[in-house]
Amino acid sequence: MSGGLTHLSASGEANMVDVGDKAATSREATAEGRIVMAPETLALIIAGDAKKGDVLGTARIAGIMAAKRTHELIPLCHPLALTKVAIELTPDDTLPGVRVTATTRVNGPTGVEMEALTAVSVACLTVYDMTKAVDRAMRIEGVRLLAKSGGRSGDFCAEPES
Repeated sequence: MSGGLTHLSASGEANMVDVGDKAATSREATAEGRIVMAPETLALIIAGDAKKGDVLGTARIAGIMAAKRTHELIPLCHPLALTKVAIELTPDDTLPGVRVTATTRVNGPTGVEMEALTAVSVACLTVYDMTKAVDRAMRIEGVRLLAKSGGRSGDFCAEPES
């Protein structure tokens, strides 16, 4: 782990980090998560038979919208002019459920990890919301940063899950 917490002052007060003197560089982050459900719920999603409509398409749009509004949801996050938000929702019979991956990109003075994590979280929540009428026991799990590049702290790549 790196040094101290950047959002705390010397006296422990929460503060927004000043990134005004940092160079704008290309930065990218990828996060993942999954929503585990009953096999019948996954079949309903794949068949496109959910009463609320296209679950995967709606979750993709929700994830993109969430990434763009991360600064409104997470205190002390900077508003960013994102240049890319890509969401992949992959049905997986082995879970059973849906695997969600989000990649965010910006050319700016601060990273986009929170935007990728927020996108995954909201995409999973949208899947839950759209199918909760048939499966309230779904679980959202494994939300984590997979990789980030750019910035002074350098690159990061998560270890594979065991």
